[in-house]
Amino acid sequence: MIFIENIKGPYSVTDKCIGCDLCVAIAPTNFAANADETVEYGYCYVIKQPDNAQEHALCMEAVNICPADAITTDSHNRFTGGEK
Repeated sequence: MIFIENIKGPYSVTDKCIGCDLCVAIAPTNFAANADETVEYGYCYVIKQPDNAQEHALCMEAVNICPADAITTDSHNRFTGGEK
């Protein structure tokens, strides 16, 4: 399941997320942590899809380092260098 807070686009965070916040530390422009205290555990989600090569590289770094393998990329809608 993909969290509903994810901004639509090629990157999204799934319910595999353990709330470690590594993606937020790596790409704070693109990821945020859920601060809702009513949920059982914290999790992260995409707040902004990358719109430049630097943001894309940081998002890919987050994908590759995620210990829960919770960040997905849509292979049919890959970043192409400035297009949204």
